[in-house]
Amino acid sequence: MASEAGRSDPRGERYKWVALTNTTMGVLLATIDSSIMLIAMPDIFRGVKLNPLAPGNSFYLLWMILGFLIVSSVLVVSLGRLGDMYGRVKMYNLGFVVYTASSLVLTVDPLTSRAGAMWLIVGRIAQGVGAAFLIANSAAILTDAFPTNQRGLALGINNIAGISGSFIGLILGGILAPIDWRLVFLVSVPFGLAGTIWAYTKLEDRGIRRRERIDWLGNLTFAAGLILLMIGITYGIEPAGGHDMGWTSARVLAELGSGVALLVAFLVIETRVRNPMFRLRLFGIRAFSFGTLSTFLSAVGRGGLMFMLIIWLQGIWLPEHGYSFVNTPLWAGIYMLPLTAGFLLAGPASGILSDHFGSRPFATGGMIGAATTFVLLLLLPVDFSYWEFALILLLNGLSMGAFASPNRAGVMNSLPADQRGAGGGMNATFQSSAQVLSIGIFFTLMIIGLSAALSTDLSRGLAAHGVAPAIAARVGHLPPVSVLFAAFLGYNPIRSLVGAKALGSVSAANRAVLTGHSFFSRLIARPFHSGLIEAFAFAAAACLVAATASWFRGQRYVDEGIVTPGSATPSPVPSER
Repeated sequence: MASEAGRSDPRGERYKWVALTNTTMGVLLATIDSSIMLIAMPDIFRGVKLNPLAPGNSFYLLWMILGFLIVSSVLVVSLGRLGDMYGRVKMYNLGFVVYTASSLVLTVDPLTSRAGAMWLIVGRIAQGVGAAFLIANSAAILTDAFPTNQRGLALGINNIAGISGSFIGLILGGILAPIDWRLVFLVSVPFGLAGTIWAYTKLEDRGIRRRERIDWLGNLTFAAGLILLMIGITYGIEPAGGHDMGWTSARVLAELGSGVALLVAFLVIETRVRNPMFRLRLFGIRAFSFGTLSTFLSAVGRGGLMFMLIIWLQGIWLPEHGYSFVNTPLWAGIYMLPLTAGFLLAGPASGILSDHFGSRPFATGGMIGAATTFVLLLLLPVDFSYWEFALILLLNGLSMGAFASPNRAGVMNSLPADQRGAGGGMNATFQSSAQVLSIGIFFTLMIIGLSAALSTDLSRGLAAHGVAPAIAARVGHLPPVSVLFAAFLGYNPIRSLVGAKALGSVSAANRAVLTGHSFFSRLIARPFHSGLIEAFAFAAAACLVAATASWFRGQRYVDEGIVTPGSATPSPVPSER
């Protein structure tokens, strides 16, 4: 069979660029909103008049961050499958509507305190649903629109826009939230509205549709299992039963066990129903299976990185260099810009090169490079020189960008045309769920490192500066996650954790030291660095395994058929070159 790469594109030069620009805008908006709240969180909580560090309020903090990720992870496969059945553009366009409407609902939150926070959580979940529609179908729309020899470029630009959007969200949240916290959500509305009108008027369904019955039982067991698993991971990093973390609590064990059981049941169901949601046969395609495994492992290595870098900058490095706690969220985002620059530089370039030379060398090399940068981060002192830190972040961004574009193109090229929505959704689900898993792993490793010395160092440091021994002991025995959240939110940690009344009882000189820039950061530097070493060592190992998986994808593989094996019409043999 003649290769697509050698033919002119019969679908029109203009349309493919319309598809690329619109889907890239959609994915960029969705991923910006996955992170925009991280830096804006202090202003949002002040806006709704709720203290996230007060007892019982960590629920609102965690779910504002993770609710969006969890719902988009759960739905993306189902929505990609619906795109295959009823039209990818139709599902994608609906996503723009849901995303824009939910952004507007978030902007007009009329409530305060816990009710106001719950409004935001529900709105974020709705926003995650819209994002899932966009993410699930964008890659399939591009694969339908572009010929084989240009898919690496198109999917590379789209994928890098998605990954870099999570870093752009940090800067945008830090700029807008101090002006007015509602701008964090309002900024999405005009772009979402423009994207909706543009998508409905310009995008065309050019994919292969196959009308089949919806696998309701598979959808339900998959959604319930993944939700329970992610909820268990979320609450596993919270203290429970007198322990620093909840991994051994009956609730978390029940959630994790039930989630695993439901996912096992889901796999059994998928092998027995006629039209399964999760096309397990796709894993018989070597390029797809190893490419998806690489996606998962790279996201596990990358997902928690953002949190660790933010805490490192906001809790230690920036205060040590004279930045006030209230300004650390914005500056943390600014100082992480080299990471975004690396993604933006490497993504399109590696996508173009993979169109000519295949995905394997660039994706594998990117993961090896990423592992190397994690080792370099591990070797940095806590009080680093910024130029060294910036250079490592740039190299990490270049490496991750070199991996992401070719890997996505390799996965999508390997899929039969009528399975691109389902296969792309499966790949996106592995990436999104890996991010939640990564956050749980990174926080767990960090808390283990902090637990070894934080309690003693914190109690002694407070007592040495006049804090009553009973209060110093109480603060010292707070779970490490409370200290991490205080640093992460850009609050003055000692003022938040000790309280105004206890600070009022110490001398003015001691109070100035305790609430100054350096006391807290120097206090936690040693135990924090211990946890940081474990977290970065894990990330390096995950990237090396991802590199191995990427290499085993084989030579370049492109499916040029239009139906899957076993369907009514035989599929032509895919080309391998």
